Amino acid sequence: MQRATFALAALALGASAIPSAHAEDAALKAEVAELRAQLAELRGEIVELRQMHGSATPAAGPIAAAERTPADAGSMAVVERRPNVAEAESTDATTIGGYGEISYNHPTRDASASQADLRRAVLAFTHRFDDSTRVVGEFEWEHAVVSADDSGEAEVEQLYVEHELHPGLGVRAGLILMPLGTLNERHEPPTFYGVERNFVETAIIPSTWREGGVALYGNTQSGWNWNVGITTGFDLAKWDAASSEGRESPLRSIHQELQLAKARDPSFYAATNWQGIPGLTLGGGVFTGAASQGTADFLADSARVTLADIHARWQSGPIDLSALYARGRISDTGDLNLSFVGNPTPVPEAFWGGYVQGAWRIWQRDEASVAPFLRYESFNTAASYAPMPQGLEVPAAQTEHVWTAGANYWLNQSVVFKADYQRFDIDRAQDRVDLGMGYMF
Repeated sequence: MQRATFALAALALGASAIPSAHAEDAALKAEVAELRAQLAELRGEIVELRQMHGSATPAAGPIAAAERTPADAGSMAVVERRPNVAEAESTDATTIGGYGEISYNHPTRDASASQADLRRAVLAFTHRFDDSTRVVGEFEWEHAVVSADDSGEAEVEQLYVEHELHPGLGVRAGLILMPLGTLNERHEPPTFYGVERNFVETAIIPSTWREGGVALYGNTQSGWNWNVGITTGFDLAKWDAASSEGRESPLRSIHQELQLAKARDPSFYAATNWQGIPGLTLGGGVFTGAASQGTADFLADSARVTLADIHARWQSGPIDLSALYARGRISDTGDLNLSFVGNPTPVPEAFWGGYVQGAWRIWQRDEASVAPFLRYESFNTAASYAPMPQGLEVPAAQTEHVWTAGANYWLNQSVVFKADYQRFDIDRAQDRVDLGMGYMF
């Protein structure tokens, strides 16, 4: 019933959007055409100025994976990513970007557990070798301090070379973010609602999930964009049945992040989005790959990880509505779980989650704006287990339901302040008030 509810919500969201979107289509297309003409004129002037002054440094650049532009006029969207590498500002140019966020979490039932954290700081670069080729890198530090005695982490979040084969068709090779869900590729603080990233796209789709591999991507004039690839995958031999990590996020506990990653078993993914109507996005994706990685005498040598999602978003004027459903499966885990008897965290066979979210921009002045939002999430990181002998069966976990109500205040398109309240139906000790700020450039 939960799965059907979220799927229907996503489809209904798209269906309800179409009539009003057609009414605005002509005006929006005209405005976009005018903006493109103005942009082309400005780019020409910039090129002339650089030729006069011998400068190769652009005035502003991308954040990590792509150039950023304001979204369609009147939309709640702050920025969008554009994978077309031909839209460079200049050849042989290096640009720097980044983002960061600070959060404060106050559990309402245990104030002594309140915590403030410099959650993450990220620096990114893009260097363009020629009109069709560039390298993209992104480096992240989490929790302020990185050392053997601290909780911080330092990591490479992305590092790949991208080459345009033809207008609307390109290839990437390196460490790339998986294009499933809505947050994994777009996770800078000004681009999402609430202090924390939603639970479905952290516990079910592990944010930020990246793999090493090769990807082919493209887009069409009819509004479709697509992305397919061959990559590294998960290593089920990393599962720690004595830890709670697998219960918090099954796939995050066994991802490899291209750190001396076992690569005997390749994985495959495909994702697509349709944006043929201004303001509307309908999409989904699937990832699958063997997970035993050739580990000797492994009790789940035929294990396979599969994860899929569908999502929808409608942005029109001050309204921003979205829905997402994701489901994952790890097969052939029965014998492995027999070896884990007595441990608290066996390997789940199925896990899933979904959310619906609505936001309304109630105030705007120049680039500043305020948008209250409400989100409902339902998720289960251990919805079922592989069959076990009688007396050793593992009961499924309870499905958690979380309501999040809050507001984003954008000082401008690049700086945001946030506040929200989260209420959990099962684990009420997690109820909390969150405050946060974030930026990107």
